[in-house]
Amino acid sequence: MAALSDALKEAEYFLLDMDGTLYVGDEPIGDMAATLAALRNKGKKLVYLTNNSSRSVEDYRAKLVRIGLWGEGDEVYTSGVATAETVCERFAGKRVYLVGTESLQKEFLAHGIALTEEDPDIVVLAYDTGLNYDKLCKLTYFLRKGAYYVATHPDLNCPAPKASVPDVGSFIALVEASTGRRPDEIVGKPFPGMGDRLVRRLCGRDGDDVRKKFIMTGDRMNTDIRFGNACGFRTLLVLSGETTRENMKNYPDRPDFILGSFNEVLQSL
Repeated sequence: MAALSDALKEAEYFLLDMDGTLYVGDEPIGDMAATLAALRNKGKKLVYLTNNSSRSVEDYRAKLVRIGLWGEGDEVYTSGVATAETVCERFAGKRVYLVGTESLQKEFLAHGIALTEEDPDIVVLAYDTGLNYDKLCKLTYFLRKGAYYVATHPDLNCPAPKASVPDVGSFIALVEASTGRRPDEIVGKPFPGMGDRLVRRLCGRDGDDVRKKFIMTGDRMNTDIRFGNACGFRTLLVLSGETTRENMKNYPDRPDFILGSFNEVLQSL
């Protein structure tokens, strides 16, 4: 295995999970602004990568600006955007029933996707913080009629100030209990489709040599590290969030590198 310092020299793109990796709530972890600035000064491209499909790219950019972590050339990529791109590329012209927030609806409309409340070809289940019984009934009805079923990501819970709250993975379980249907496709981490799209978008070509230029950094073994490994990226686990050295043993995946905090990356630059 390459030393972290060698991997950092080769890396051009840092895919960064956010909550638990760069900040907790609204509080950056240590002097994260200085760490990110040092990476930019070394010519590294920073892509903030999240499974949370309830917020738009602009929502996240505004938060990162507000807490002092945004910099010139940075990008945000969400499972919601990746799902919209998937629908555009593979299901052009199809009608979509979207269970998602107003922010995500705007993202889909900006991609030219035809949203409908009647007889869709495709149903997309996202992290909808306005989910209600009417939406669930429509969703299950359309699935029983045979609509193609896409979920933005599989996370069971989303971190929240008081306690974690149900996320798309929990919605998927509810829908399966009612209809017997599992998603035909899940887009976000740990599934590699999101990474494949980023490689094509950022590099214009693919290959093992290209993928070694990416370092996926996050605090979750079952999403961040599994995703990075599935994509053929180098993986960096940080112990500032969900994972500890003890509980990481419960997962089959292994990261290439482990740091207590992402700020420690400066010691190897």
